[in-house]
Amino acid sequence: MPYKVLIIDDSENMRASLKKVVEGMKDVDEVLLADNGLQGYKVLRESSIDLVLCDLNMPGIDGFKFLNLKASNAEFSDIPVIMLTGQGDVSSKVRGLEVGASDYLIKPCDDAELIARVRVHLKLKELQDQLRMKNAELEELTRTDPLTGVANRRYFVETLSGEYHRSQRYQRPLSFIMLDIDHFKRVNDTYGHQAGDQTLIVVAKTLKRDLRMQDFIARYGGEEFALLLPETKSTDAAVAAERCRKNIEAALVVYKNFRFSITVSMGLASLPNDRVGDVEGLVKLADEALYTAKKTGRNRLVLA
Repeated sequence: MPYKVLIIDDSENMRASLKKVVEGMKDVDEVLLADNGLQGYKVLRESSIDLVLCDLNMPGIDGFKFLNLKASNAEFSDIPVIMLTGQGDVSSKVRGLEVGASDYLIKPCDDAELIARVRVHLKLKELQDQLRMKNAELEELTRTDPLTGVANRRYFVETLSGEYHRSQRYQRPLSFIMLDIDHFKRVNDTYGHQAGDQTLIVVAKTLKRDLRMQDFIARYGGEEFALLLPETKSTDAAVAAERCRKNIEAALVVYKNFRFSITVSMGLASLPNDRVGDVEGLVKLADEALYTAKKTGRNRLVLA
């Protein structure tokens, strides 16, 4: 992959010398220059840098202050810094390593050693980036229902707890909707379980299309979905829920030669609410409203 390297040094000759060597490396796409630590930090913020070569002893904002600036921003924590020091400056090497440098080179730098050190740290950063991406993908998998692509119940419970306490602390509105697909067992029995899976996918797609980016959708279990609408009063949540209900009813589930429509029942509970004393109380109210919707004819929204 192409890399971008930043060189920070107050000596124009040293910057030019280092740039010439690093630019000659096959995988280095661009070399940026700065003549002091502050300018280097500005470049770091404005560009996607993969590695920094930084002189420690510079007038004004030196390499140590640059390392401290870099350490103050977690976004830059994985960017390696190779410090440039004088031959006998042992204390600077130790201090530089203590405040965040990854390695050091003694000036004047041997070209072969410079290339070798840069290559090693670029490779290490690439491996760290790949590991971070894999971990993010694994984390996403643990949070997502694999069939519908919306959040799973475990992640929803975590999110609900956080939003509930935020709502209570700052006295902000919060609406919670329980949704159940009507006669879902009949769909499975009539058309097969794969048709049932397609039904769940259609419902999830409709919900994602009709709700806002900040709203939270989860498959709660089986044919049930849970919807969390932050900063939303009961009246506004009811409008959104009705829109979803009507659009789900209008949607067509297509599986092989089968084409059929479905309906959903919904129960809505909102905060603030004197009947709710904890997260479980909010869920209970929405669940009771859903039960009423099912009991009184289905394909409807009931407010708690």
